[in-house]
Order: sequence, then structure tokens, then C-alpha cells
Amino acid sequence: MQRLSVKTSLFFLLLFPCGLYAQNVSNIATEQTVQTDTSAQKDLIDVAKSLFKIKPKKIKEERGKKIYFSILPVSSNIPGGSGRALVTSTTAAMYLGPRKTTNLSSVTFTPYWNLGNRFGLPLRSTIWLPDNKWVIQGDTRFLVYPQYTWGLGSKALKPAPTLVDYKYIRFYQSALKQVRPYFFVGLGYSLDYRFNIKSEDPNVSLKQYTNYEYGTGNNSFSSGITFNLLYDTRNNSINPLPGMYGNLVYRVNPKFLGSNDSWSSLYLDVRKYISMNPSKPDQQNTLAFWTYLWATLGNKTPYLDLPSIGWDPANRSGRGIDQNRYRGRSLFYLESEYRRDITNNGLLGFVVFANVNTVSGSNTMFSSWKPAVGTGLRVKFNKSSNTNIGVDYGTSKGYNSFTFSLGEAF
Repeated sequence: MQRLSVKTSLFFLLLFPCGLYAQNVSNIATEQTVQTDTSAQKDLIDVAKSLFKIKPKKIKEERGKKIYFSILPVSSNIPGGSGRALVTSTTAAMYLGPRKTTNLSSVTFTPYWNLGNRFGLPLRSTIWLPDNKWVIQGDTRFLVYPQYTWGLGSKALKPAPTLVDYKYIRFYQSALKQVRPYFFVGLGYSLDYRFNIKSEDPNVSLKQYTNYEYGTGNNSFSSGITFNLLYDTRNNSINPLPGMYGNLVYRVNPKFLGSNDSWSSLYLDVRKYISMNPSKPDQQNTLAFWTYLWATLGNKTPYLDLPSIGWDPANRSGRGIDQNRYRGRSLFYLESEYRRDITNNGLLGFVVFANVNTVSGSNTMFSSWKPAVGTGLRVKFNKSSNTNIGVDYGTSKGYNSFTFSLGEAF
């Protein structure tokens, strides 16, 4: 019954992007290549110039300017336990080709440190080559935990979490070539190496706590090839304009590439953005929808590689839910968000959101849905790259949190 449910969900998710792909391409192109006039908008850079009486230089055309930086240093709670940390998020956005035919590339570096035994050095990038002929995606991280885990399933047998200490190295790289307008096909390589894995409670091993055999020893090594399909009509992933996004990643981890055990997984991600006021493209008034299905294929997936809330590729899912709270062999996720400007110049805005997830594990997958809701404030940091500072508050049963970010959650 559980496998049938997963296959049924996958079938409908696959139909969704295929149906949207049937849109008139000329309409999408018109929508995507509109160059928004930012002269009437205001961001924090404009506010700083006004406060400190900085006289702007003589206005010049920005044909030569291609890189826009946004920096956000904050003290915030980090997901998965371990309290507060100093987080510095830096985003560099750039055009590597003509703006009418090339999407905005982005590189994000978000180091954090809790002034103790937890820190991270994550670097993520999406590089669009001229005319969108190729897109290069990268995700490199070195993370030092501990982090809480709750076991398998929506209804974990043990309500009290256990703190798991380990070090983690991730190296993901993929290259996709455009084969049709907005449609890309490519290959990639993914490596996940976790070592010095141990429970903080010397009387409870991770294997005993989870009742799971694979990847609960001293180390876990997964090395695999990915097959990637991408459909993307957005031209700015930092703050998407109306459009559509679909991504399918099939990962195979054979032993001959170094994996402890052979296993595979499937990740399908679909997003849709609908403008509620198309006549005013310079003002935010958007409905956004996000759904993904993440499933392992086989019985030997390492425990820390299993689908888990908050462990999507960008670690943005499950706002209002503690990271790792729900983990299983499969995970299905839905989220919707309404985004709206407060001021006409775009400096201030707000969002309201709701999400729900369900995982397989201790019970059938679709028998236990876990919801969360929240709201957030947006402050325009850089109008040229349309980068917002986001402050979100989310809540779910037994948990609530504030999160700070550069750019939208999805």
C-alpha cells in the first residue's frame, strides 16, 4: 500500500510539470525577458545614502556592471538544535551574458558558528552561461555538528530526540545543457561523507535509538552519479518572478564509486509562481506554490541520507518545523506562500505561508500529515538583483522559530 501511494503521487507530480510545459513558449519568453525599471523602487542602499548624505555619482548606464553583492550578518537560532549562532550570509548575483537571454546567476556563502562546537561553511552556486546554453550547479559544504534526530516516521516511537555528533562533507556538482527553450538535461556527481558519528548519550548508540542498520556506525560514505532534468522559466532564482520551475534528479550510488552500500534515490521538485497583478510587474503581489517528493529506492540508504524535513537541497523546507524532526524512506512536501509589497517603492513587504509534510517509516506514508504556518517581513536590500532580507516566524505543534535569510525561501 505504501509503495502504491508513492507511485501514485509521483505520477501526478510528473503530470503537473508536463502540463505546464505545454504553455505557449512565446508568452513565457515575453514574461521572462521583461526588464523591470527600478528607478521608482528603493532599497537599503538608497536609505543608507539618504541617511549619511552620500551624494550619488552621475548616473551612468549599467551595461558594464554585472555583479551585485548582498550581505546579512545576524545572530540566529540554527536548525536542528545547538542554540544560537553567528550567521553571515553573502550573495553575489551576476549576469554572464545578455540580460534579455541570460538568467541571473548567484553564488551564496553562508558560514555560521555557535561560539562552541558547531559551525558550517556552505557554498552554493547556480551559474547560467550566456544565452542560457548551459547551467552549472554546485553545492559544497563542511559542517560540524551535533544535531538532534527523532528516529524514523511521522510518529517516532521515542518522543524525546537524541543529540548526534558528526562531521559532514558534501560535494555536489552538475552541468545541464539546454535542449529546448527552458528545458535542460545533464549529469552530475554527488558525494556525502559523514564521519565520527556518535550519540552524545554514551549509553545510547544511534543504531539502537533508530533501530536502523545502515549508516549508523562510525562513518557513512555515499558517492554517486546523478541524472538531471530541469525546466525553468524564471530569470531570477533569488526572488522569482511569475513562472514555473521543475527539477528531477535521479541518483545512483554504486559500491565501485566508494559508497558503503549500493542505493539510489529520486527527487522531484515543482514550483509555480502566479502574479496577482500582472499590470504592475514592478510590485510584488504573488502566489507561490512548492511541492516535492523525495524517495529512496532500495533498503540500504544510510540513515543520515534518508529524506528528512529541512534537508532539501537548499535547506529551506519546513519553516516552523525543527530540521530533522521527520525522517523516512520517502517524504512528500507541500507549501504555499503569498508575497506582497507594503510600500509602493518596494522597500518593505510581507509574506504569509503554510506547509505540510508526511514521511514513511513507522507507519504508512499518507496517514500522518504535519503542518506549520507562519508569516514574515521583507526588506529590499538590493533592488538591482531584487534581493530581500527575510525575517520569518513559523510555528507547528510543540515548536516555533524565527529565521533570517537573503532571498526568498523558494
